[in-house]
Amino acid sequence: MSGTSTEHTTDDTTDRTAQRSQEGGTEGHQADSNTRVTVLVALAANLVIAAAKAVGGIVAGSPALLSEAAHSVADSLNEVFLLTALRRSRRPADRKHPFGYGKERFFWSLLAAVGIFVMGGCFSVLQGVEALRNGAEESFGGYVAGLVVLAVALVAEGVSLLRALHQVRRQGGKEGLRDPALRTVVAEDGTAVLGVTLAMIGMALHMVTGQVVWEASASLAIGALLGYVAYRLGRDARDQLIGEAADPELSDRIRDMLEEQAEIDSVESLFTMKMGLDSVLVAARIDLAPGLDSEEVERVSVRIKASLRDAVSEADQVFLDVTDRVEEERRERPATARPAEERAQESPAATGERGGA
Repeated sequence: MSGTSTEHTTDDTTDRTAQRSQEGGTEGHQADSNTRVTVLVALAANLVIAAAKAVGGIVAGSPALLSEAAHSVADSLNEVFLLTALRRSRRPADRKHPFGYGKERFFWSLLAAVGIFVMGGCFSVLQGVEALRNGAEESFGGYVAGLVVLAVALVAEGVSLLRALHQVRRQGGKEGLRDPALRTVVAEDGTAVLGVTLAMIGMALHMVTGQVVWEASASLAIGALLGYVAYRLGRDARDQLIGEAADPELSDRIRDMLEEQAEIDSVESLFTMKMGLDSVLVAARIDLAPGLDSEEVERVSVRIKASLRDAVSEADQVFLDVTDRVEEERRERPATARPAEERAQESPAATGERGGA
């Protein structure tokens, strides 16, 4: 039994993955449809707000308002990335990508994080530094126009945030935030609400005191906030792209299921990796009960894999490596620690190697 591998061929894996994507993806596609609506709502709000902020910022000469305009432009571009992720990540597996395209979701989320940092955070910091160095003159009418624009933006961003939070609750709260697209929208909208609030405070203090440092500080704070959010989103996407393990609870559930099988003596090792939003690769090294011939081993392995996939819907890729633990432990022992009979069996004369019989 030692070293017997029961993995299916690549073609079989590809066909099975494609079939499961088509047959079992109804719930995932419905969730994607809801997320797509949420992203489109955020995109529409950000496009309108970005135009209003840019016009208001130029007319009023407000660095905080221009920073918020850059923030909204970055968010709009990121929503395009997220829509791309939703469309491409659900493509079925093929021969070139036998494990499917689920990780596209993580890649486009990483690009969205980079967009938040470069287009939003960096521009906001530059606007704040420029205002501190050169000052900024604003008329009373400019202040009023800017505050009106920010108030409208606050309402629009708040509506978009409420829509995103509503979907998160519908998808199970914390469970819904597993979707990087939905998590990014929530982070963007929450940051936008906080950023608009900071811009309004900075502009109001600038108007009252006549000191541009308040508005410049608001721009710097918005930049720092966007940088932090981009870092958190980018870190999560990076972990998932390089091969993040399944959640500990799911891994424990898979191990328990394997150990409950009557034919399995022990689970020597278990490895998992997220292949998409609702797809997990499972590779386990198991020690089967003694006395099974090769045909029984194959039959048992097929049954165990089918049972695991039925019980854990995310485990759509399962590979089992059947080993003989006793045999492996014997081989790993130093030769001097083995009984004389074992050493004799492995000698050249016994094995027929190098002049043996």
